[in-house]
Amino acid sequence: MTEQNGEDAMDLMTREMIDAGAIEVMVARDAPNMRILSEAERRDSLLRTLAAKPRDDVWLFGYGSLIWNPTVRFIERRVARVMGWHRAFCLATPAGRGSVDNPGLVLGLDAGGHCDGVAFRISGDLVERELAMVWKREMLAAAYIPRWLDLLDQDGGRFGCGIGFTIDPDCERYDGRLQRQQVVRRLATATGALGSSADYLFQTCESLRDHGIHDEDLELLRAEVATLQAAEI
Repeated sequence: MTEQNGEDAMDLMTREMIDAGAIEVMVARDAPNMRILSEAERRDSLLRTLAAKPRDDVWLFGYGSLIWNPTVRFIERRVARVMGWHRAFCLATPAGRGSVDNPGLVLGLDAGGHCDGVAFRISGDLVERELAMVWKREMLAAAYIPRWLDLLDQDGGRFGCGIGFTIDPDCERYDGRLQRQQVVRRLATATGALGSSADYLFQTCESLRDHGIHDEDLELLRAEVATLQAAEI
């Protein structure tokens, strides 16, 4: 599946908010003990990532909210698979989709298996500017490790190499060892300035289906979260 052009999915998190530093302000207000990377640290991370770029066009691999709200200008998007990593609700978020008292959970690429998502190709003349925007969003704090991942099409053929934000298992907010019941409860109940963790899950499931991607575990999780929410009304 290939689509040309676009920046059509919108969420509470917009390009304008990111560019103005509103996300940093929100985190500093709602989770004051969470360390935010400085602009210099983010810039260094981006430049190191670009320096390691293979000889390919620059793609960005989305596996969660980047699918339904990329906030990046792209010239092509395609369904893609990456090997060696799987989608998991493994990152605690005390701001945005949760609170300090009831941290939410958002997705990361955790080690093992494979992940089907959506890749966005960025025009060569806009790469650094657009990725700087992505870094202000995804690398706000030191939770992810950006990596260049081979992108496979639906026949298993490699069509490019894209940046994927893999989880840092040494990050203090890594929650990849939670029991299933804990994951369900956190997703069902946590909410923050950007909305609820449940809506983040539901929107991801819907967007994956829109792109012809079936994630059985995520669909089961969606059903469990919805059931718990209905039971507590």
